[in-house]
Amino acid sequence: MSSPSEFSRSQVTQCLAALLTLIVFASSGCTPAPPSESARVIGGVEHIGAATASAYAEFGENNEPLALGLVFSSNFFDELPTGHSDGKRCFDRDGDGTVVQPAECNMWHEWALTLPDEVTSRADVPFKWALLNYNPMGHIPPGVYDAPHFDMHFVIPSMEEVFAIEPGPCGPEFVRCDQFEVASRPLPPNYKAADFVDVGAVAPAMGNHLIDTTATEFHGVPFTRTWVYGTYDGKVTYYEEMVTSAYLQGRPSECFAIKSPPAVGIAGFYPTESCLRYVPETDEYTVSLEGFVYRDASPPDPIPDSASS
Repeated sequence: MSSPSEFSRSQVTQCLAALLTLIVFASSGCTPAPPSESARVIGGVEHIGAATASAYAEFGENNEPLALGLVFSSNFFDELPTGHSDGKRCFDRDGDGTVVQPAECNMWHEWALTLPDEVTSRADVPFKWALLNYNPMGHIPPGVYDAPHFDMHFVIPSMEEVFAIEPGPCGPEFVRCDQFEVASRPLPPNYKAADFVDVGAVAPAMGNHLIDTTATEFHGVPFTRTWVYGTYDGKVTYYEEMVTSAYLQGRPSECFAIKSPPAVGIAGFYPTESCLRYVPETDEYTVSLEGFVYRDASPPDPIPDSASS
């Protein structure tokens, strides 16, 4: 057992160390964050009326991504545009020499938001930016996705590559014909998630859309939210959450498992969940990719001659 004098010296040493710690934090004007907290880092911001939409990321203790997402101020739904189209993706569909808005334009409003530098500078996170589309009249197919909704794309290729996909006369979404063919090239079987099929929905400034035919909206249940894979030239180019305005305004707090493909062509962190939340503490909405796991790149499996995505 320590003597009384030794015990006192030990106590003094501990107290001095604690006091020094307090002085350091007081002089720096900050307090240590709990180790379980993850700081949100903001990327690109768009002002939509008086509201804001921002791209963000959150990281864990080992700097692994915990969430990549979009965050919306609570007045976002009050500030959405009322017109059918923003007029960015238009084409003279009837060939009369005049583009008539909105009839000859894709019926959406779009905003591009870069993910934070802490994401875009990393080789092990494939997603670099987000494309937010608001569809006030919904879109094809009628009776399924024609409710007002958002398409939230988390994109792998650069903005320049994606925005080079131009409007034109081909397909139900009216895209340039040569690009429609490139976008329709099938994925290698090991890069395609089960149940997702190509329905020919190649869109300008996006690419192709692979749809989950087992989703409830194709089986008599009204559409609220669903998952889509984007492709171009036989590669996965974006992950997409589609969600109705009404569903988000219902203030959800839910995560949904993502049907992941057996393999990926680019090594890095990939999400396993898509989460939609209203956050009462900050009075905001978030749509995020979460549950990240690291996946090594795999070579593509041969595409059968008769394959279609």
